[in-house]
Amino acid sequence: MGIRIGILGTRGIPNRYGGFEQCAEYLALGLVEKGHEVWVYNSHTHEYQDKEWRGVNIIHCYDPENKMGTAGQFIYDLNCINDARKRNFDVLLQLGYTSNSIWYRRWPKKCKNVVNMDGLEWKRTKYSRKVQKFLKHAERWAALNADVLIADSVGIQKYLKETYGKPSAFIAYGSDIFNEPNEAILSDYSLTPYKYNMLMARMEPENNIEMIIKGHLESGVDEELIVIGKTENAFGQMLVNTYGNSDKVRFLGAIYDINIINNFRYYSHLYFHGHSVGGTNPSLLEAMGSHALIAAHDNHFNKGVLGDDAFYFLDEHAVAGIIKQVANKQDHMDFVEGNLQKIRDQYNWPRIVDEYEKVLVAAAK
Repeated sequence: MGIRIGILGTRGIPNRYGGFEQCAEYLALGLVEKGHEVWVYNSHTHEYQDKEWRGVNIIHCYDPENKMGTAGQFIYDLNCINDARKRNFDVLLQLGYTSNSIWYRRWPKKCKNVVNMDGLEWKRTKYSRKVQKFLKHAERWAALNADVLIADSVGIQKYLKETYGKPSAFIAYGSDIFNEPNEAILSDYSLTPYKYNMLMARMEPENNIEMIIKGHLESGVDEELIVIGKTENAFGQMLVNTYGNSDKVRFLGAIYDINIINNFRYYSHLYFHGHSVGGTNPSLLEAMGSHALIAAHDNHFNKGVLGDDAFYFLDEHAVAGIIKQVANKQDHMDFVEGNLQKIRDQYNWPRIVDEYEKVLVAAAK
């Protein structure tokens, strides 16, 4: 017999944004297929305005983010929570906590509240000290008031236990394997297969983008480094102004077409992942599933996912050393195949849906 599940914490489905929206879409569809009733909260500005999508119930709530900026996210989450109080959910799954845990006193009392704790948001350098302090409080409110916690990495699971004395269910993020490469896509960007390195990230110091750029330039190789991500913020503009004139570094801006991104990853020589904060990173899993040869920042989050199937760096000199060491991607296909196997075995969406179902059904009892 199925249970009634509400999902909030995203802008909604069908997924138009990535991240938790992608997670919500896979979970909602998978749980419906397993016989559960699922409601997903959507922003009233979401382009999909129907009340049902592929068997999933859609609830639109007022979202003033386009008028108020970040503050609007808090209002949107409050509106979702207030609506959930009127519903007869067995379980309310909250994806993230940054703008909803402040309302923990309003969380529905008639159902179980399950919270995916995301990464260590308060450690992100893009936030001011005041915002970081608030996010630490938000994390605490969520950790102490949720009925069940979900951690998407072993590192986050360990942190939650050590910091708050609370156990959590470890459920990683999911990804797909990309098996439809199309070399012609590269020609639109004047790229040659396996003759460029790449990175894709938000332009934030914690993602070590400048470290990777410096290392690439230090290596002295002929390959170009392509940098994908919006550069409109101050840090992004600094990077463009400092390195944009180099013939070895090309900023492509934001690209939202996942097929283009996956082809870039597939045909890259080296894929650099500089993220240093957070749990299981969706873009890292996508790179693994796209046959990329990965060089990652050396931290326990990345190592917990990649294990021995990657190169690791902590400074630009190590980046340069890796680039000079890897003359031919084909010489390191054991790394590529090892990561593809991880996606097949550990990070595939059907398995992730199964694990969420077990946690949600157990919480509802």
